[in-house]
Amino acid sequence: MTSVADITDFLEEFAPRRLAEDWDNVGLLVGDSSQNVQRVMTCLTVTPGSAEEAIGERADLIVSHHPMPFRPLKRLTTESVPGRLLWQLIRAGVSIHSPHTCFDSAAMGINQRLAEGLGLENIKSLVEAEDDPDGLGSGRYGSLGKACSLAEVSDALKQFLKIEGLHAVGEEDTSINRVAVACGSAGSFLGAARRAGCQLLVTGETTFHTCLEGEATNISLLLPGHYASERFAVETLADVLGEQFSDIEVWASRDEADPVRWV
Repeated sequence: MTSVADITDFLEEFAPRRLAEDWDNVGLLVGDSSQNVQRVMTCLTVTPGSAEEAIGERADLIVSHHPMPFRPLKRLTTESVPGRLLWQLIRAGVSIHSPHTCFDSAAMGINQRLAEGLGLENIKSLVEAEDDPDGLGSGRYGSLGKACSLAEVSDALKQFLKIEGLHAVGEEDTSINRVAVACGSAGSFLGAARRAGCQLLVTGETTFHTCLEGEATNISLLLPGHYASERFAVETLADVLGEQFSDIEVWASRDEADPVRWV
């Protein structure tokens, strides 16, 4: 019988803890490592909807990309949203594991898959982790097989992420041959993208002032949204876990949705 520990051990090999950012909260955050597991749900974030789904579908473990809890709680009561969700999940016997920035930076993590999805070649870490034996780190960058316009890269990104629209900084006919990617909210990687010789940074979302900085320094940006830049990998992770543990049922949350929509 597969246990919580079996799955968390695999996840920490697949997305090593050493790759986590200093500010992050990763690993088994709620639960008993010796608990047997039959049903696992992956999701981007533990929300009232995804928590209700996990409980209703009798999940034993949630693998949530975003940590729950993320920051320390002084009290665990139903008076706050995190407290209420944790109280409900604990009462239902649902454990929570979060790989978060470890998964962002892993060899087959979100940024690697995003870079490959855009067809980048010679992919490298944008910011290498200190003393990492595999040369891994945050973000990725690489070259397109041939120079493309910003509009063409935008179309390829929308097709890969299966989205209808995104925000862009830069002229549609800007020539792009080297691209940096950093999922989630990663405008802070703009400088690293520039130093790597990239003409484009793809990230989920960023600030207005980062967009202005990109415009002023001739670095284009494509912003598909935080959810879209990461959710696809949660679905892939469910497949990875299902292949690794054939005796359990694994699914990506069916009820999870982007809270931000085009109108």
